[in-house]
Amino acid sequence: MRFRARQLADGTSMTVYIANFGRGNWAWPECLQTGSLAVMDDVRVHPFWLSNDREGYIKEAQKLLRLSSGGPVPTPVASRWFNLNTILATTEGDLWIHREKHELWWTNSIKADSQFIDDPNPTSGPARIYLYHKKCSAWSDRNGKGALLGWDGLHPKAKEFLFTEGTFQKLSDDNAAYAKALIAGEDLSAWHARPDWKAKAESAKRASVTYFDSRRKTIVRMAMTAMGTIAQSGDISVVVKKDKALGFRDQFELEKYIDELMTAQDGACALTGLRMSLDGDDGDTELACSLDRIDSNAHYERGNLQIVCKFANRWKGASDNEKFLSLIAKIRALS
Repeated sequence: MRFRARQLADGTSMTVYIANFGRGNWAWPECLQTGSLAVMDDVRVHPFWLSNDREGYIKEAQKLLRLSSGGPVPTPVASRWFNLNTILATTEGDLWIHREKHELWWTNSIKADSQFIDDPNPTSGPARIYLYHKKCSAWSDRNGKGALLGWDGLHPKAKEFLFTEGTFQKLSDDNAAYAKALIAGEDLSAWHARPDWKAKAESAKRASVTYFDSRRKTIVRMAMTAMGTIAQSGDISVVVKKDKALGFRDQFELEKYIDELMTAQDGACALTGLRMSLDGDDGDTELACSLDRIDSNAHYERGNLQIVCKFANRWKGASDNEKFLSLIAKIRALS
């Protein structure tokens, strides 16, 4: 398969997406076989996307749907679900990259209509979804010069942004340029020679640092911070009763729930919708993940926790969650 030029026929630059096809990438085998991209949407909210009613979509999603963790759907998450449909419907000539264990695959989106399949994974009750597929170029695991693309041989820094558990993650300009050069089989030394890339390579020699490790470190740090906060309050009781400060058996159960939240929120801040950074990343520390109680007067328990950017948590403080979200919406309206 030949790598497509860096620009489209009209001169516009392609976007680079890291693909993720459902929880556990369950739609990937079919995408690989049929040469397609895929996204899922609940049948109860999808009509709002079809009519381009973002506000209606968000309200209906928050009314009817829940995160995989069982918690409420934050406005930024519902908004992102709306966007995923639009990305799939409008992508053309963009580069899509997908990791499958030790393999790295890529494709270019093409001009095509998306088609949906009703209930690919039927469940009992009203939890029905549409699985949307859109044709793309045949997936390839070789670069533009015919060399096999393997995950294990990638630079440690590249591994940080070429794999994500989020859906349809758009790469920044610099990371996108690297991804294009990698797929084209071009020289990557300009990136590898940078101080931050060298530092990442050195740290990888001392310890195996991967995206998952960074995620795990982030989860443990948030759980430990929560446990410390509870301990300082003088109420560390984990006995199952309504007035407990911690609604989990122990820190490990809390960590599991935080992991579920991170997956459900797709790596986006529940308050601002901004992409959050993991511990060990070189990004802005103000975008670091921070565990927040939706109702600051309630406990650390299921349904009352969300993950937000560090600065958003600081700004919100003990404020009412809905009131803070309305302020964020007003700020967005001015931009």
